[in-house]
Amino acid sequence: MTVRRAVLPAMLALVALVGLQTQAEASSILGSAWDFGVLGGSTVTNTGPSVIYGDLGVSPGTAITGFPPGIVYGTEHPGDAVAAQAQTDLTTAYNALWGMDVTEDLTGQDLGGLTLLPGVYSFDTSAQLTGTLTLDANNDPNALFVFQMGSTLTTASYSSVHVINAPSENFCDKYFVVGSSATIGTYTDFEGSILALESITLNTGADIWLGSALARNGAVTLDTNTVTRCPGLPALALLGAAPFAAFVSRKFRRR
Repeated sequence: MTVRRAVLPAMLALVALVGLQTQAEASSILGSAWDFGVLGGSTVTNTGPSVIYGDLGVSPGTAITGFPPGIVYGTEHPGDAVAAQAQTDLTTAYNALWGMDVTEDLTGQDLGGLTLLPGVYSFDTSAQLTGTLTLDANNDPNALFVFQMGSTLTTASYSSVHVINAPSENFCDKYFVVGSSATIGTYTDFEGSILALESITLNTGADIWLGSALARNGAVTLDTNTVTRCPGLPALALLGAAPFAAFVSRKFRRR
């Protein structure tokens, strides 16, 4: 898909303005971790042409490998003070989200095929997504989705998290709080931020839209993925014309 040069500056300005409120809401929960598309605890490793729209970091570990061939439209923070602060803020967000009162216990249910309204949903142990999870934000500007997993989060290949009736095009408040590790299956389209106590693995072709992969203690492992941190298009607009055009081309080529 080609983005005309005459149109691109206007698009950049528009999406940046639209995202200002969304940016404030998301960053108030994640703190400085909001800036990161990917944040690991021990290492971040990549295979193939992954693209991260946002910062990439690791702390207390220092190893980031596979960039290139991976591309980061943001800043790399291998074990520096910025990554350390992001990890501190991630821990605060993780504990706050984990401590929220539960709306409904979904233990034993597959998330696939469910349509859920804003709320806090819990699993005593592991959670599985096979198919499509639909989040109905009900056009509520204060909508918040939180999923508390006692142990693991696993998605089957070609699964998806899909938001309907969002209060804005860049609705950010969807958080998956994982008690151990998350494994996102091949070609899953995942919408929301994953906050894992241990590791996060994105298998081949799995993408995260309007969210981040944030691991507190373990590794984040990537393989030909696209991660676009919230607030999506406004975040790309702030990065400049080249990342924005690259994203539009990549996004629509896959569909």
